[in-house]
Amino acid sequence: MTTFEQSFILKKSLAACYTTKGVIKCKAAVAWEPNKPLVIEDIEVAPPQANEVRIKIVATGVCHTDLYHLFEGMHKDGFPAVLGHEGAGIVESVGPGVSEFQPGDRVIPLFISQCRECRFCKSPKTNQCEKGWAADHYDVMALADSRFTCKGKKVLQFMGTSTFSEYTVMNQIAVAKIDPAAPLDKVCLLGCGVCTGFGAAVNTAKVEPGSTCAVFGLGAVGLAAVMGCKFAGAKRIFAVDTNPEKAEKARVFGATDFVNPKDYNKPISKVLAEMTNGGVDYSLECVGNVDVMRSALESCMKGWGVSVVVGWTDKHDFSARPIQLIAGRTWKGTLFGGFKSKDGVPQMVKAYMERKVKLDEFITHNMTLTQVNEAIELMKRGGCIRTVLSVSRQ
Repeated sequence: MTTFEQSFILKKSLAACYTTKGVIKCKAAVAWEPNKPLVIEDIEVAPPQANEVRIKIVATGVCHTDLYHLFEGMHKDGFPAVLGHEGAGIVESVGPGVSEFQPGDRVIPLFISQCRECRFCKSPKTNQCEKGWAADHYDVMALADSRFTCKGKKVLQFMGTSTFSEYTVMNQIAVAKIDPAAPLDKVCLLGCGVCTGFGAAVNTAKVEPGSTCAVFGLGAVGLAAVMGCKFAGAKRIFAVDTNPEKAEKARVFGATDFVNPKDYNKPISKVLAEMTNGGVDYSLECVGNVDVMRSALESCMKGWGVSVVVGWTDKHDFSARPIQLIAGRTWKGTLFGGFKSKDGVPQMVKAYMERKVKLDEFITHNMTLTQVNEAIELMKRGGCIRTVLSVSRQ
């Protein structure tokens, strides 16, 4: 037998291992009920059905939106669920009708679909898609259908992804194929936080060269927004946070000034107005707090100021005086930073590989899936920017 024949047989054997179609039993962190610790369980992951791929998750970030669902949203129909939505992995098997992916592909699961067929996907004005959980399930944050079971019960797939599991099943319209050389424990952050913040500045606010910007909240999303403002050419970037320890990190990503609202006895909007002769050109709220959203709007220059709501929340109404908008300010929101997901994520991976955007600098802690509750507590007390969990070996 020739070396070529031996190599062919080996590759065929490996492919056969990858495309096994049975149920997989694996470890996952299950949220059985709101406001309680996650439990590492053995779950069953069904094989992919038509137009679906089953993915072996290698790494995942822990995002504030996971905590929001667990501790703030707490919708009774949103549990039990496997949380996690900021992951990266390897395609294990594919279902009928899948031509875009094959076993072994490196991919990032996407919490927002891009079917390329609906009216939203065909419009350059939005990155929304009529298919997937995000179409009309913002309260439960999951579709009723799931490929997960545990102890005889159906377990929901949070935001359609569930990256706190060694394996997950996704529709191919919510998966992005990426450069096989990209480190999965770094580019997993592009599944949510970094794209959301960076895109909010570049795609949604459309920050212009020479402008002034203010970013409220310096978690991973806020720091990514700072990075986006810098990337777009802003000349002055105010990083606003009540934690003075965030100042140094903000400067790493391009902030020129750090402002702590606690240092002043006047509204932060007035402080910024005094520093900028009337207000900033662009403000980005990256906290998910309705009071901060209003402060961000009021920090903008009348006539042309643009304020973008980036932080995720659906718990409270927000308000502003009509004159704020009548005077020429624009108030808008963004989901996933305006990126059309299947197109935008590979572009961001490429930008990272070309050293045009940062990722490593967001990661302050590395843990394993079994330490997920420690990672959650760390984020709750503001002790990290991003914790990346190692879920399974490549």
